[in-house]
Amino acid sequence: MRHAPINEKRRHLLKALATASAAASVSGPSWANMALGKADLIVTGGTFHTMDIATSNAQAMAVRGNRILAVGSIADINDLAGPGTRRIDARGLTVTPGFIDAHSHPLMANEAISVDVNVRQISKVQSLLQQQAQRTPPGQWVLAHMYDDTKFNEGRPLTRQDIDAVVPSQPVMVRHRGGHTAVVNSQAFAIAGIDNDTPDPEGGRFFREDGQLTGKVAELAMFIFNDVGEWPVVDRETNRKGASLMTKRMAASGLTSTTDAFGDLEGWVSYMDALDAGELYTRIAYMPGGNTEAYQTMKRAGMRSGFGNPMLRVGAVKYAADGSASERTMRMSTPFEGTDDYGILTMSQEQIDAAVDDAVANDFRIGIHANGDVTIDMVLQAYERVLKDWEGVNPRFRIEHCSLVNPLLLKRIKATGTIPTPFYTYAYYHGNKWVDYGSEKMRSMFAHRSFIDEGIMVAPASDFTPGPYEPMMALQSMVTRQDSQGRIWGDNQRITAAEAMQVCTVNGAYASFEEHDKGTLTPGKLADFVLLGQDPLKTDPNALKDIPIVATYLDGQAVFEA
Repeated sequence: MRHAPINEKRRHLLKALATASAAASVSGPSWANMALGKADLIVTGGTFHTMDIATSNAQAMAVRGNRILAVGSIADINDLAGPGTRRIDARGLTVTPGFIDAHSHPLMANEAISVDVNVRQISKVQSLLQQQAQRTPPGQWVLAHMYDDTKFNEGRPLTRQDIDAVVPSQPVMVRHRGGHTAVVNSQAFAIAGIDNDTPDPEGGRFFREDGQLTGKVAELAMFIFNDVGEWPVVDRETNRKGASLMTKRMAASGLTSTTDAFGDLEGWVSYMDALDAGELYTRIAYMPGGNTEAYQTMKRAGMRSGFGNPMLRVGAVKYAADGSASERTMRMSTPFEGTDDYGILTMSQEQIDAAVDDAVANDFRIGIHANGDVTIDMVLQAYERVLKDWEGVNPRFRIEHCSLVNPLLLKRIKATGTIPTPFYTYAYYHGNKWVDYGSEKMRSMFAHRSFIDEGIMVAPASDFTPGPYEPMMALQSMVTRQDSQGRIWGDNQRITAAEAMQVCTVNGAYASFEEHDKGTLTPGKLADFVLLGQDPLKTDPNALKDIPIVATYLDGQAVFEA
């Protein structure tokens, strides 16, 4: 893809890194030794789910500055009120810690240069592509995003012929919302020099029917198109607005912290620019992509996991070792239903080992995308090798998605202290896709029950754009394992609403080494909290996704109010 010159991007990154370094905060103050002063904000009257056993009987909460001052009885908290104290009357509402998403891609859907085709008719996609082509300069790529092959009323996926019918002379790429596949038109194949006889690249696939290209391309095959044709360019201000817009939308869903799980140079600068403008509405754990200039630049500058401040902090470096769950390309030991297709590996064992060695040598944690059981085994082999003689604290290596597990993999995940991040809205939202896996295999996928029973700190993950990021939908999906059509997928993996709340708060903070700062309503922690219109622990499980978000507070300040 054509962007600003690398040297210019590097200058932006280094300047942003320097800014973050100057703003980096030390650990929170020792609140136990700090004399209590008057509160800036007091919340009373609601049902409090603090997610902290020590404050489980709370009736009220006081905030001073950007941290929780005290949690306790109404009488005790009212004693902290002063003449300037703001008050929130939460009667009839439920107060919870801010929700955390440990794996998402907030900037993946670049609406400045791409059209959203999350619609239910192929004819509507065609109309949107035609309109986007009219807005795109001649010869440039026409781009679309949020395509979902299983949700069309026509009961079939989009093809290159569908695109050719409306945009024949410009290259077109319609990206699946999952990010691992796309549909391109004949012009795209032509400028890339790909025809029916072109072999599949290693780690990728050109899909065919009766020997003819369908237009669907997967995994590393998508990268071939990045180097051909003229791609739209997005300026820095547009990127800043994109970061602001997406974090504002996420805050409206109750999220106070999210994750960019494959960050590039433009992404880091976008978040820094939004933060400088006072328009970053959720905290960001930034995971640089392992094959990106961002990661290389951070290593050269001596950056490492944990660098930054409470609003924007560097997390683990991210790699991807296999395909997608929602796009049915993940690498498994058994094939997809009714096929001889076992999925796609995108890294070899040697490449995985080298990535882990490099991360450790540069003081980075690592998170490797591994959906299938074959790939999870490969990643664990690399982790086990490095951890064999490990000294010091658990580095909390991560397996991103960690979708298909078995009893042996669970024991190895527990033994290595690895953090799995399975999809938390997928059972509900992507039901049509699980037909390709079958009901038996789904009993071992997105295995929240199995992780919890094994004592594993399973993290919350939407993987947006592939999955919806709304925490209330996540609660319903994990509690019911029922999709939008009423089908049950893996009822043995159901967890309680209280357990789902813990996943989305406490475990989310643990996954980024930030449990000292967030995840519970505890004195000394950041004042990130949410007001819900109903109590998730008392709501019909099949109505959890409809619980209204009344307000979201970050640092004790409202970033969303209904």
